[in-house]
Amino acid sequence: MQAALPQPALSRWRDRFSPYGEGRLLLALLLEVGAFSAVADNFFTWDNFFEIVRFSVELGLIALALTPVIITGGIDLSVGSMMGLAAVVFGAASKNWGLPVPAAAAIAVLVGCAGGALNGILISRARLPPLVVTLATFSMFHGIAEGLTEGAVNYTGFPTSFLFLGQGYLLGMIPVQVFVLLVVFLGYWVLLHHSVFGRALYAIGFAPEGARYAGIPVGQRLGAVYFLCGLVSSLAAILYVAHLGQAKADAGSGYELDAITAVVLGGASVLGGRGTLWGTLMGLFFLTVLQNGLHLAALPSELTGVLTGALLVLIIGFERLRAARPSAPSEVEGNPVKNSQVAILCGAILTGSLIVAAANIWLVRSTGESASRTSFSRVPSSGDRRLIAVMPKAKGDPYFVSVRAGAEEAAKELGFDLIWDGPTGLDAAKQNELVENWITRRVDAIAVAVENKAGISTVLRKARQRGIRVLTWDADAEPDARDYFANQATPEGIANTLTDEAARLLSGNGEFAIITGALTAANQNEWIAFIKKRLSRYPGLKLAAIRPSDDDRDKAFSEAQTLLRVYPAMKLIMAISAPAVPGSGEAVRQARRNDVDVIGLSLPSISKPYVHDGVVQTVVLWSTRDLGYLAVYASALLVEGKIPQGATAVHAGRLGPLRVRGSEIVLGDPLIINRANIDQLDF
Repeated sequence: MQAALPQPALSRWRDRFSPYGEGRLLLALLLEVGAFSAVADNFFTWDNFFEIVRFSVELGLIALALTPVIITGGIDLSVGSMMGLAAVVFGAASKNWGLPVPAAAAIAVLVGCAGGALNGILISRARLPPLVVTLATFSMFHGIAEGLTEGAVNYTGFPTSFLFLGQGYLLGMIPVQVFVLLVVFLGYWVLLHHSVFGRALYAIGFAPEGARYAGIPVGQRLGAVYFLCGLVSSLAAILYVAHLGQAKADAGSGYELDAITAVVLGGASVLGGRGTLWGTLMGLFFLTVLQNGLHLAALPSELTGVLTGALLVLIIGFERLRAARPSAPSEVEGNPVKNSQVAILCGAILTGSLIVAAANIWLVRSTGESASRTSFSRVPSSGDRRLIAVMPKAKGDPYFVSVRAGAEEAAKELGFDLIWDGPTGLDAAKQNELVENWITRRVDAIAVAVENKAGISTVLRKARQRGIRVLTWDADAEPDARDYFANQATPEGIANTLTDEAARLLSGNGEFAIITGALTAANQNEWIAFIKKRLSRYPGLKLAAIRPSDDDRDKAFSEAQTLLRVYPAMKLIMAISAPAVPGSGEAVRQARRNDVDVIGLSLPSISKPYVHDGVVQTVVLWSTRDLGYLAVYASALLVEGKIPQGATAVHAGRLGPLRVRGSEIVLGDPLIINRANIDQLDF
């Protein structure tokens, strides 16, 4: 029998390899991997593990840079917006200024260094609170990025050699950008754990005034860590652009919260004085494995945010309780990650596992009880059942909620399993991430309502190379990135109908404004282009402004209020986003502007009160349920090889024969909805 290690040896081992409970976090990570391996298709594969690492790179760089910042007792909330600023500067330098990629990258890195230096000077020299400083620069960096792009420009079309940095694989398996993460990790590991500089950071975090009395140049050290944070953020931005193939102002949005969560999960204290890079790395993988596992188990993606936020609040709360009890035995032992914290982690894992298991049990039972039930995960026992993954632009948008009903109808009719998932808001990066996970899951078909054409086309091409049939709907990708586009109506037909209706209401003369969804939305921008073209028929009509609503009713309400004040001569608002119609209608109603008409594209169900009150005159739309039905039905026909090359028509179930125009399946002409027929429509 092997003798137990003496207690001093155990203590030395713990102090060296697990000073803040990293071993317990590693155990929690292994439990998480085991749970998802049991319930998620294709989770426990080398391909998926490398994909998890690849998804961790940009966030991992930010988390590594934040680790020494948090150890000093500071915070940097500007890292996400710095990524966005560095990304658009890189894009502008490369595409607008004609600089080669290395020069553009160097300029982006210099911008990151300047932003980090600004934070460092304000915090170390002016001695302003890090929270206040970085909250201010968060807003400033984001505002500059939005100003450079006017909120609408996405830089794309980068050379293949550059995209290889974010999309390429060595030996067909190892992501190239992983080596960047490894180099940065090694650099920070030497700096933080094997240098006098790093020991000084722990002293500063533990007792800043004591560190000054000990002769440590506190200001210089703090300035250096914030400078490095800006530098690494710009490096992450370049990798982000190479990964997604686009540079836009909201690159890195939300990364600051996830990165802070990874650092805190890894055992670092938000009060300063403790933390390790190994812990940060394990906290990072804990989060990415959680997100990847939930996606492969076909559970709603918003569960990731719920569980991540709950973990962050609970861990910081327990840390505060421990700080209020300095005499607790566990503090004397110097082990800041306590059993209670590990219990939270394990509890979250077990809760997630139970949710996944319950979903799968329900699924198996439902297939036995009724063939009419829609499935949300692959059912191994069904053998010949196929799986279609459908993604809206934003799950919470009423428009896409109504589309889902048609998608489920078609899946039930055809006997296909269905995954319906997507971002909770307009987020092209999240769309890419979901498609990558569906490729790993090996679904039979992917149908996407595209938020950003250039951003998603690369990953859709990858899906096609893996033998997955790809269909786009609502908004299109690049033609070579999908098999077919299920087009709800031709862009020209939509634009002409809206413009003609505006001309009719204004008798051919007057100012009007457009409230769109996102300024980067490809389909809405195409409609606007055709609207401008159609205006040549109506010289008396003047387009005064185009404002974004980001598919949010409250923002549309605010934008409409602004338009009413800034353009008093405006007589019509054309809202071409579903939530924007009721939002604009409410603004006109509250302003009591009976002289202003509202028209647009929206759902009859949410526009009905305003149509009956005479605030909204006309709604132009197609049957959203039919669009969802077509997206799934056409995907199923592709999987079964029932759309021949060069087809001019296709029979889509209850929709009957539909026209095929090249690689577009056209649903039909848009409907004009008004007070006379709105009560007959139930979507």
